[in-house]
Amino acid sequence: MRDTRRTRLLLAIALVAALALVAIDYQNGSSSVITTLRKAGGSVLGGAERAVASVTKPVGRFFGAGATATSSDSRAAMQRQLIRMRAELSAATLDRAKYRELRRLLQLSGRGGYRVMAASVIAYGQGYQQTATLDAGRMDGIRPQQTVVDGDGLVGQVVSVSRRTCTVLLASDARSVVGVRLVPGGQIGWITGQGRGSDGAPLLKLQVLDNAALKVGTPLVTAASVRDRPFVPGVPVGMIVSVRNRAGILTGQALVRPFAQFATLDVVGIVVSPPRHDPRFSVLPPPPPKPSPSPVRSGSGRSGRRPAPTPSPTASASVQPRSGQAAVAPPPPAHR
Repeated sequence: MRDTRRTRLLLAIALVAALALVAIDYQNGSSSVITTLRKAGGSVLGGAERAVASVTKPVGRFFGAGATATSSDSRAAMQRQLIRMRAELSAATLDRAKYRELRRLLQLSGRGGYRVMAASVIAYGQGYQQTATLDAGRMDGIRPQQTVVDGDGLVGQVVSVSRRTCTVLLASDARSVVGVRLVPGGQIGWITGQGRGSDGAPLLKLQVLDNAALKVGTPLVTAASVRDRPFVPGVPVGMIVSVRNRAGILTGQALVRPFAQFATLDVVGIVVSPPRHDPRFSVLPPPPPKPSPSPVRSGSGRSGRRPAPTPSPTASASVQPRSGQAAVAPPPPAHR
């Protein structure tokens, strides 16, 4: 449209009319003309607003629901990830513990020359029988009368086998009888299950023919069975903690604390092939170092410490030695 005098005149007339209508509506809102025009404009504009709302409202609801669903899915995904991470952490902790037990088991079998099949304890026997069920069976080459060990020593023997599992009679059971040798002389004896000690730990009862061989702190290993069944030689069994030598008893008796922790068994090894040579006592762990004797301090007087008096060469009393030292005799008197 061109900017001419006519267009300017029409624009001015429209503005004046608009101002006049506003003024009239302000002064008298009940005017029929104004009311009619207002109703007509409301009908036209209201219909347009409803039409626009009917189109835009589903779109807005869709995007709003999408945002809410996205937030809910994100929280659910985060919760699933958290649960998965916790499960992985728990599995990693268990794997580390089993790895340590398996490493100790392999170290023991390597020192003794045993070939073992690793298995896990999946159940314990009920009642008075002390047995354990392992997740290895006939399909894995397991047979009855095979030795079972863990990273510490003897666990027991296989007494029954199924397709996928086997049952082990623990050495702590009263029916179990194991031939043993004492360190270092190699005296022969046998052990049976005895029950539990005052601290709740299981104990084994040892019987030997040589009473003089029984000393507290003496370790034991298994003696070879006929054709190495049910026990292979050289497996650590336990250590003597109490000697029971009674008058009139032909055999010496003692209580033995086993090396294996029967209440917390997890990863064990079934010996499927015995060693070529008897390992004797080479599988036993090294003994703990003995504590060094504490130095003897001299007495102290009121004015402080004084050195110990030096014995006279002519004294008739000898010096009392400490534990582990030879007696020292006084030197003979000097002749003039």
